[in-house]
Amino acid sequence: MPIFNEHQQEVADSLDESTSKSDWTDWKWHVRHSIKNIDDFERVLNVKFPKKEKRIYEQTLKKFPMAVTPYYLSLIDPEDYANDPIFMQSFPSPKELKIERHDMADPLHEDKDSPAPGITHRYPDRVLFHVSNTCAMYCRHCTRKRKVGDVDSIPSRKNLEAGLDYIRNTPQVRDVLLSGGDPFLLSDEKLDWLLTQVSAIEHVEVVRIGTRTPVVLPYRITDELVAMLKKHHPLWINTHFNHPREITASSRRALAKLADAGIPLGNQSVLLAGVNDCQRLIKTLNQKLVKNRVRPYYLYQCDMSEGLTHFRTPIGKGMEILESLRGHTSGFAVPTYVVDAPGGGGKIPVMPNYIVSWGTNKIVLRNYEGVITTYNEPEAYEATYCDRECSKCNLQLKEDDGEEKAIGVEKLLSDWDDTTSLTPEDNERIGRRDDAA
Repeated sequence: MPIFNEHQQEVADSLDESTSKSDWTDWKWHVRHSIKNIDDFERVLNVKFPKKEKRIYEQTLKKFPMAVTPYYLSLIDPEDYANDPIFMQSFPSPKELKIERHDMADPLHEDKDSPAPGITHRYPDRVLFHVSNTCAMYCRHCTRKRKVGDVDSIPSRKNLEAGLDYIRNTPQVRDVLLSGGDPFLLSDEKLDWLLTQVSAIEHVEVVRIGTRTPVVLPYRITDELVAMLKKHHPLWINTHFNHPREITASSRRALAKLADAGIPLGNQSVLLAGVNDCQRLIKTLNQKLVKNRVRPYYLYQCDMSEGLTHFRTPIGKGMEILESLRGHTSGFAVPTYVVDAPGGGGKIPVMPNYIVSWGTNKIVLRNYEGVITTYNEPEAYEATYCDRECSKCNLQLKEDDGEEKAIGVEKLLSDWDDTTSLTPEDNERIGRRDDAA
């Protein structure tokens, strides 16, 4: 059974004295009892803010609303809440009202790169499909603060159909990312319908879902949801853990359900000042993720959205963290550190420089230890001249899947060949059949 400890019981009782263990593990209960004002936050966490601070917090809420699930709030340490990474990601700060001259409402130009309702088409072969404006929790560092949290709404069926029509009519789109908001705040039935519609488009090869529910509302990952998702392979899911303390018994259980269903899992962290800008924390987080069958995918530099300046670190901090990962832990536990370029330029990977020098036939490299070494280039490499005339190229340009072939008895043993018997060419019985035909 999912964990339901003494502290969680206290949080639940402060919201509803009749709460039972089954209520606590009901994701809809958490959505209904989401904490959305300062008074409730104080009461549930059993803390008291100074009056002056409280007034400032309430001013922040007028521009950027708050919503925290009881589950996520239960992870906060009330004895040191001001320095708590869960608190800082969920509770409004007056620093959010400080709009710097470089801040932008839509720094990634998602709206400008929107050719149809709900669609952002930035890269050639993939689109982002906004299917919900509702989240289980309003993250204080959200890049879509202009959109998510201001209005709790699910796009209309008409808008969703318009987005689907764009995908259907754009054959270069092979990858569709369902995002929001959080797609897992849709009902199972609506999400099933959406996945069915997208998967039925012939040129769509893979569907991805971005969700933070395993972090802030792990009880949303129900057996019924997972059974529905299994019908729609190939399906990939990316989640959003930022700190090791977010990985709990309940979140591990949610991740296990998804992984056991054969769904590849990735994680996208955001580098946040005061929350996780520490080599040790990021390394621990990524190793815990890998242990739970989640591949660290991206480490994002915090975007230049309005009200996020206090969360942003220098890019040098991210580079320093990357130095502490490459070579110091498994390669698949090292995410790609990216800057999502302002103006819609897309994700730009940045990393420490491991090339020391480069000559005509030799490259000088350094490793994670600082060892300097060389790699000799081949002396007789003859490049294949490419004139873009693929029909005349001497390379094997077969792009179809390889064909498995079997001969003899191997045919009878293989599971990709339909042969059920081997008959000699001069078999008299078969000859009589042929004559009769």
